[in-house]
Amino acid sequence: MSAVIKPETWREAALRLTAPARVGGYKLQALHEYRAADGTLSYCRIRLRHPISSVKRIRPLYFDGVRYAIVEPPAPESGKLLYRLPELVATDPMAPVFIVEGEWCADVLKKLGLVATTSGSASSAGAADWSPLRGRIVIIWPDNDDPGRKYGKDVVAKLLALDCKVEVVDITALSLPEHGDVVDWLATHPNATAAHILALARKAEGLLDQVELIEATLIRSEPIRWLWSGWMARGKLHVLAGAPGTGKTTIALHLAACVSAGRPFPSGSRSECGNVLIWSGEDDPADTLVPRLRAAGANLERIKLVGEVTENGERFPFDPARDVDKLAAAAARCGDVALLIVDPLVSAVLGDSHKNAEVRRGLAPLVTLAARLNAALVGITHYSKGTQGRDPLERVTGSVAFGALARIVFGTVQQQTEAGEPRRMMFARAKSNIGPDGGGYTYTISQTEIGDGIVASRLVWGGSVDGTARELLAEAEEVARDPAESGECSDWLREELKGGERDAAEMKRDGAKLGYTPKVIRRAREKLRIRPRKSTFSGGWVWALSAGEVAQDAQDAKPENVGTFGESGHLRAPPDSESIEI
Repeated sequence: MSAVIKPETWREAALRLTAPARVGGYKLQALHEYRAADGTLSYCRIRLRHPISSVKRIRPLYFDGVRYAIVEPPAPESGKLLYRLPELVATDPMAPVFIVEGEWCADVLKKLGLVATTSGSASSAGAADWSPLRGRIVIIWPDNDDPGRKYGKDVVAKLLALDCKVEVVDITALSLPEHGDVVDWLATHPNATAAHILALARKAEGLLDQVELIEATLIRSEPIRWLWSGWMARGKLHVLAGAPGTGKTTIALHLAACVSAGRPFPSGSRSECGNVLIWSGEDDPADTLVPRLRAAGANLERIKLVGEVTENGERFPFDPARDVDKLAAAAARCGDVALLIVDPLVSAVLGDSHKNAEVRRGLAPLVTLAARLNAALVGITHYSKGTQGRDPLERVTGSVAFGALARIVFGTVQQQTEAGEPRRMMFARAKSNIGPDGGGYTYTISQTEIGDGIVASRLVWGGSVDGTARELLAEAEEVARDPAESGECSDWLREELKGGERDAAEMKRDGAKLGYTPKVIRRAREKLRIRPRKSTFSGGWVWALSAGEVAQDAQDAKPENVGTFGESGHLRAPPDSESIEI
């Protein structure tokens, strides 16, 4: 009869795997269990301490279904579990929750009847799932050292995004030793109760009320980190606005293809390849987004589409106004994120999108995430109705804060074309706080088959265009009044310029006084092959007739039936005249 082998327990596994450290004098102090909300044991953290040197060792212990190992377990999609999670979700939601650095501190507060949790070490705040604390009263007690203060600040940022009421213990007023924590404070206050600790926390000013002043000499100047030189920068917010039907999403997906596969931008430059995160609240990934990405030549392995959110075992659609903290955790696990696309951007605003303060508050988590990821953030939005001809920034729907907060704003419009001509659009740089503004590119959108009978929209860039965004977009939307008008304008330009070059701005003003629109003037100028150039005298832009036009004017100015002088000095007779010798 064979003996029955008793399965190894967690504690037995911990003792076996820490045997070398214990031989060296370390003592096993605790085995901290991390459980899911339903009580299922996920993994443990072993706490060892040397009684002479007081050095601590914290190690994860995980069972993968076959064996125990000292290794970090795979984190759930929503983020790492909080310590004592089942107790946390079962307590009165109005009870305050202490957040400390380390399980030992949480256990000490638990013994006093307080609700306490931790995400683990000082560097664990970004990877944890803080959503079980949404809307609760939270008191943070950081360790008295730089990592502890940073941990406190990181947790504050996470909890404010979850609508928590956050307080912080002012550790500078507690006379704690370096690296001191709540355990050290209780050692010098053995008679302290839960009420004493709650009163201590509520008196604290903490991290929330502090303003950090940084000496400018301590800040190292850095260049703008461009994905697309002059057009799209890492860590910055970009707004892509336009009229309906101008292919804003197709443009964004084309940019995603360029970043994911190292394909050239319309300027010809390329970026280093990186991962791209895309959230769309309007287009279906299967029949729209992925086919368009394939048509644009994207590297689909580097494209990550934001899907549903798991919260307390339930699945919900991702909400950019509430779930940025979860997206941050997922992006950190993904790594190497170079571009983040949000469509539509207004979905990130929980309140009134026409109020500046609410727009800035709503966009702040996304902007902060982009900065931390060192990724360009592109938000797609629309033009307000009835704004044709106005400044492009004023046309962006909602509060002016959308355009103000963005470092670069792009605008798109459909160009007016003659009957039978293909449908063309224009993409212009309406604003840039970090580089040149103005200029743009024409483009068309065609349909292409990508295989299996699937047809997708594809962007085809045209040539570059110069000018301010207001001029370019207004000209593109403007309908020419009369084809003959550009001919009249050409005659006027030729007459004005036959005496020599003229200031370009002055010519535009004079043309406007005569009723010629910028588009009509541009057409006439192109017809006469007038190329703007910098004046060597004034440094400003000037217009001048081409050499061909000057020669034509000189020919037209000759009187009829007049001869020319030949090499012999005799006057050559004009056609149909008698020879006259001088």
